Amino acid sequence: MTKHSKFGIGLLVIAGLSIAAWGQESTNASPAIAAISTYASVAVTSAADEPILTIRKRVDEVNVLFIATDRHGKFVRNLNQNDFSILDDHKPVHTIVNFRRETDLPIQMGLLVDMSASVRGRFDFEKEAATGFLQHVLRSGYDKAFVVGFNKTSHLTQDFTDNVQLLSAGVHQLNGGGGTALYDAIYKACKEKLHERSDRPVRKAIIVLSDGEDNQSEVTRAQAIEMAQRSEVLIYAISTDDSGLILRGDKVLEDIASATGGRAFFPFKMKDITHSFASIEDELRSQYAVSYQPSDFDADGRYRSIEITALKKDLQVRARRGYYAPRQ
Repeated sequence: MTKHSKFGIGLLVIAGLSIAAWGQESTNASPAIAAISTYASVAVTSAADEPILTIRKRVDEVNVLFIATDRHGKFVRNLNQNDFSILDDHKPVHTIVNFRRETDLPIQMGLLVDMSASVRGRFDFEKEAATGFLQHVLRSGYDKAFVVGFNKTSHLTQDFTDNVQLLSAGVHQLNGGGGTALYDAIYKACKEKLHERSDRPVRKAIIVLSDGEDNQSEVTRAQAIEMAQRSEVLIYAISTDDSGLILRGDKVLEDIASATGGRAFFPFKMKDITHSFASIEDELRSQYAVSYQPSDFDADGRYRSIEITALKKDLQVRARRGYYAPRQ
């Protein structure tokens, strides 16, 4: 069975909104999760060493980034809040606090590159494509990114910076082999790099190159998805598999992406890799942001679903599936 619009690069872009974010409880780490809580090597001083910023905001205000497309998959950028229906925990929301088109918010982005033996075929081309993507997306003094390579462990080769040359150097340091701990890499990137709330509106992003075939992780796929949702990120997946077949790893990437409101790409030809990066870049500049107060909200720590639908015919909406309420 062949794939449609197959790419050859396993890439996850995790993007999210951190505005007047409702507070969230910290995830209780299991021994397995605690064991993977530190990157194996760090190129520069981690931001985690800095004092943690405490932001006191409403705990009953939810912020969601989403996109709308027409039946041809083209982004629709001229809609307003009356064009959408929003359900929280299957109930209409109590109040829409803010609705806006977010085409110019700062981006916090990470590049996670699978260095395992299973992705070696087009590794050099994929690194060049990822570097080109960063060059097009990042705006000096406004956006920033970091680079992590992973196999059975994760290695930070460049911490947050807006310097594309440093990021490119971090990408070209990546070389390895061995097994694949994809879920660990996603979990750690979200928890250690993107989990803290910002004091200004930002979009968060992580790019992961992988085939989706995890065989070394300490955490589960569900735990990785939960951490992404708790960190308010979207995940975009680009598969490194170029077999033309639908394999298990492709379904993994699709599941992770859809659970967080992102999108999975499956490039077949090398030129399609560049096209996929361009599609992601376009999407990052075509998002809507809504802030709302749910009905019957309890700060009980449980998972609450989010359903955003377009009222206009032939429009599709993609958003994360839900969030975890804070616990007080």
